[in-house]
Amino acid sequence: MIALLVALGAAVGAALRFGCAHYLDGPFPRGTLLVNVVGSVVLGLCTALSLSGSAIALVGTGFCGALTTYSAFAVQTVGLGRTAGTAYAALTVTLSLVGAALGFAVGAQA
Repeated sequence: MIALLVALGAAVGAALRFGCAHYLDGPFPRGTLLVNVVGSVVLGLCTALSLSGSAIALVGTGFCGALTTYSAFAVQTVGLGRTAGTAYAALTVTLSLVGAALGFAVGAQA
């Protein structure tokens, strides 16, 4: 049952990631940045709410795992070149950490 929940969450997350990248990415990978930050917010929220079992399988592992994308982040960082790639990497990591903290803070208040 857990594997089915992971697959269901991943199907939604991957489709959303593909749509964001397809419609928002251009010379600067805005879509990939967006999904990585949103995924960090959601995962921070899941952590604060202490989700476990089926809920974390569906949302944390499945949805967030498929929504966020390290491989596209790495390829796009290299593709941007040294200066722009470094700026993009720093922006992504910073915003993702802030997003995770924000999600955690919101979840801790619930």
